[in-house]
Amino acid sequence: MPRSYPAPSLIRPLIASLWLACAATVAHAEPLADVHALAQKEQQPLLDTLRDLVSIESGSRDIEGLNQIAERVAGQLKQLGGTVEILQPTDIYRLDDTPEKIGPAVHAVFKGTGSKKIMLIAHMDTVYLKGMLKDQPFRIDGDKAYGLGISDDKQGVALILHTVALLQKLNFRDYGTLTVLTNGDEEISSPGWRSAITKLASDQDVVFSFEGGGTDGTLRLATSGIGSAYLTVQGKSSHAGARPEGGVNALYELSHQVLQMKDLSKPEQGLKLNWTVSKSGTNRNVIPAEATAQADARALKVADFDELEKALRDKISNRLLPVSKVDLKFEVRRPPLEANDASRRVAAHGRTIYQELGMSLKVDEKATGGGTDAAFAALKTKGAVVEGMGLSGFGAHSNDAEYVQLNSIVPRLYLATRMIMDLSTGKLK
Repeated sequence: MPRSYPAPSLIRPLIASLWLACAATVAHAEPLADVHALAQKEQQPLLDTLRDLVSIESGSRDIEGLNQIAERVAGQLKQLGGTVEILQPTDIYRLDDTPEKIGPAVHAVFKGTGSKKIMLIAHMDTVYLKGMLKDQPFRIDGDKAYGLGISDDKQGVALILHTVALLQKLNFRDYGTLTVLTNGDEEISSPGWRSAITKLASDQDVVFSFEGGGTDGTLRLATSGIGSAYLTVQGKSSHAGARPEGGVNALYELSHQVLQMKDLSKPEQGLKLNWTVSKSGTNRNVIPAEATAQADARALKVADFDELEKALRDKISNRLLPVSKVDLKFEVRRPPLEANDASRRVAAHGRTIYQELGMSLKVDEKATGGGTDAAFAALKTKGAVVEGMGLSGFGAHSNDAEYVQLNSIVPRLYLATRMIMDLSTGKLK
């Protein structure tokens, strides 16, 4: 049976309309030419800044180095037209390993003509000891840039500086305020700047945190919370052979406490408690008068740490040796970062921006890995908090392999700049 076909007069308009629809889709998917061109031109200046930052040793306990890098960052922000302060900590949350002195933070504010409040955060400190830079100076090898602290988190500081520079070159000021905060104590759980981060972030529409995006540039909307528990048991020493009954064995009591606390984890909700370090006694023939233990805690929800601490305190009232004394200290080293709807909307818009570059952007709502300052930013804000805005890289906390991927510089500059522009102009609700 012969087939029938639509008349050519019907086909041509159909083809034309389909072509226009495809063309519109392609046009929409193309990057904004001026932003993309400037991002490409900004790559080398960013690498120059990164070289300078890596060349300044700035371990969390190296106050001299932290002051030096703070001056470098503050100077560049001032050149960009910000109102800039180098701040010293006044509200310190003292943890078990908090040093006597805490490094500074750099705070900058750029005022625009709009209403949206946007905050960019990164940290200037590293885990490395002074003198280690000579073994891993800044260098470029193929498609990677290497250097001490380059991935965690000097790339984040550099990326913020050059995102602001790119906005200035575009003459874009449609935001209300653009706030920058780079602190010097993230690697020691931010004892000096956690409260400032929380306060500054509380009224922001969006906080972008520029920790590295891993090897594949994943944005993170959730991170694990990190806690620590410390048990101290006081007993009484005595001769272990001649008069053991005259002592109060702190090791026995500590063992009892640890065993009765071993099942407080709730893996199904991401709550973990593991006792990892213990110490007791001084001599084989002496009943130990003191014993201590430490535990690592992880949680996915802020409230879980409160419940865990309450459970721990309830347990210590049950003692094996009633005359012993048991003390508990619980620290929230970092709260969890929990994904919210605002963060999901911002991250979803980031996906569309990456599509303009012909790239895909991964977004992870499930908490993985260690905590970050983004969690402090999220404690009191109703706005979005997005982590992992930094460059792709690998080898954080490694003294011989830390690098960032050069091919992630332009896409990340483009992403950060477009996110700020679209939020400011109402394209990102």
